[in-house]
Amino acid sequence: MNNKNTLSHRDQEPENGVLYVVGTPIGNLNDMSPRAINILKNVNLIACEDTRNTKKIMHTFCIKNNITSFNEHNSKNKTKVIISELNNDKSVAIVSDAGMPLICDPGEKLISQCRENSLEIISIPGPCAAITAITSSGFHSSKFTFLGFLPRKKIEREKLLIDISNSPISTILYESPHRLKKLLKELNEYCDGKRKIHIARELTKKFEEHINGDIENINKIYEQKEVKGEFTIVIEGKDFKKDEFSDLKQLKEELLFLVNGGLSLSNAAKYLAKKNNLTKKIVYNLINKKS
Repeated sequence: MNNKNTLSHRDQEPENGVLYVVGTPIGNLNDMSPRAINILKNVNLIACEDTRNTKKIMHTFCIKNNITSFNEHNSKNKTKVIISELNNDKSVAIVSDAGMPLICDPGEKLISQCRENSLEIISIPGPCAAITAITSSGFHSSKFTFLGFLPRKKIEREKLLIDISNSPISTILYESPHRLKKLLKELNEYCDGKRKIHIARELTKKFEEHINGDIENINKIYEQKEVKGEFTIVIEGKDFKKDEFSDLKQLKEELLFLVNGGLSLSNAAKYLAKKNNLTKKIVYNLINKKS
């Protein structure tokens, strides 16, 4: 990767017919980049999740421009309007209330439509709560799963909680204050209570707070704690080496049960590997492992 700092023509004036995906601060306004300010000042139109929030940013950085709302309720109609503007050689910027647009915010359909219409999209990087949280968690961060807000429907939610409990890599979630306690109880139920978890509250804001520890203890802390603010939760991946004796012993029993039931060793290992987020080789070799 070339680390040489360069200033291209794209850091100057916005180009006609281009959609700019612009990252904005998640709390601390000092995180607003000069490039983002320049783009917002000079595009023909700013599409924003909430005009009230965006006007505050515009006022702070002396940005005067045309704005229009773009949210989950009107995105279908507004997508057509924005596509039309872009096709007429207008430049448009899309911003969310905070952070990078499209991350748990509307906009995916707009990007898809732009691609289908052969329109150019340029992303202006900015703060993201998920990345900010995992880099301060102390957990493995080279690989992770981001799930945003868990679904409310019981079946879909339980499936993802099971996936989290078996995942060997870190998982990042967003949660609202009035549902945090429920989520912590569920994680304590589905995951080993000794699994590490990192709670990041009000990231980059005045009352930023980080609580790090095992799920069982943090669940107890929040039972007595008033919950306020916006939360990003990082769950440490399952340590299969630490749980190897109990987990693999049970897995070997399942493997033998399937093989004795008539399933080939290869197919049985493949099925259990997929079920438990393991490689087929690990499961296959259990047949020769002493227990």
